[in-house]
Amino acid sequence: MTDPFVAYLTHHFNRYVADLRELVAIDTGGRSKSGIEAINAWLEARLKTLGFAVTYDRQPVVGDNLLGIRQGRGQKKILLLGHSDIIYPTGIVSHRPITIEGDMLLGPGTCDMKAGLLTGLYAVEALLAEGFEDFGALYYLVVSDEETHPRYSIPFLQKISRQVDVAFSLEAARENGDIVVARKGLRWYTITAIGRAAHAGVEPEKGRNAVVALARKVDALAQLNDFRPGVTVNVGSFHGGTEPNVVADQATIRIDLRAFRQVDLEATEQAVHDLFSQPLDGVHFDVRHEPTANSPIMERTPAIAELEQLVQQLAASLGFRVKGAMTGGASDASYVAAEGVPILDGLGPIGGLDHSPAEYIELSSVVPRTALLAKAMAAVGGGSG
Repeated sequence: MTDPFVAYLTHHFNRYVADLRELVAIDTGGRSKSGIEAINAWLEARLKTLGFAVTYDRQPVVGDNLLGIRQGRGQKKILLLGHSDIIYPTGIVSHRPITIEGDMLLGPGTCDMKAGLLTGLYAVEALLAEGFEDFGALYYLVVSDEETHPRYSIPFLQKISRQVDVAFSLEAARENGDIVVARKGLRWYTITAIGRAAHAGVEPEKGRNAVVALARKVDALAQLNDFRPGVTVNVGSFHGGTEPNVVADQATIRIDLRAFRQVDLEATEQAVHDLFSQPLDGVHFDVRHEPTANSPIMERTPAIAELEQLVQQLAASLGFRVKGAMTGGASDASYVAAEGVPILDGLGPIGGLDHSPAEYIELSSVVPRTALLAKAMAAVGGGSG
């Protein structure tokens, strides 16, 4: 017998694709406030037809964060989490509109993550079409600055997270269909080497070469990779010096540190500080943490593991399998998890090649993955699903 959610979503699949064309055509790249306002207006109109009350967390620099809340008859408060901004610069959507190649729908922001925003809406539609309202409340939160730094939405995201019992992130499922159950924590640092300039031909011995000293430290930094399980240390940029005939008096690197466990992340940070605490060949080092780039660890807690098992059982009832994956990538799901709320990430359609011209979602995954989200909300809310 056909699952009622699958039947509903199959019937409305063409509307989903048409809606996705509309959302992708709204340019929300390059921190465009006007673009975010336009997509917020689109989402607000749809949410209100589903009985949500919509409010905004107003932002002066970036677009506003949108929050829709729909009350139910039950106890559990469920959060659906997404973001409206895309990584691309303003104007890209007019040059690369949606195209369909076989089972792949391509376009900027399709996978990351406008298809996911729609999956959340259509999962709610399917629930309500079946008369299911046994949740305490549904929260639909869309932040406007997930792709950029500095972040302004985090305090609001943390505040809303503390109001709910369970959450699902609408990011796309991974290319192999996995959902995400754990993410590494993230820290960024800027490290500046301070030497002494001198004429490279006349009196190089009076100089202290910051580029050379920092390069030697970079080699030592690379040795910190996997010094504890899962730890990664990446030197993302290196700039220094002025002209070939000048002993460089300054050089700077920016580094990315990640780990699955807080104790390992803290140990890595300490190792970096220890490495640069001593001068090298007369060159001193200044280590600065970039706090706006922090992302907390999303640990696979027992509550997340239980939620993962539930979703796996529901997927099996729909005729497919999902596995929980651990990844080094950052996500707003980590901020929800840090507030003690069990969350699964990757409940959107299957997709991949984010942040590239080949970004896509699999059309054949839209109905089953949206049905899975609907069944998960029903099960968490206390209904039969």
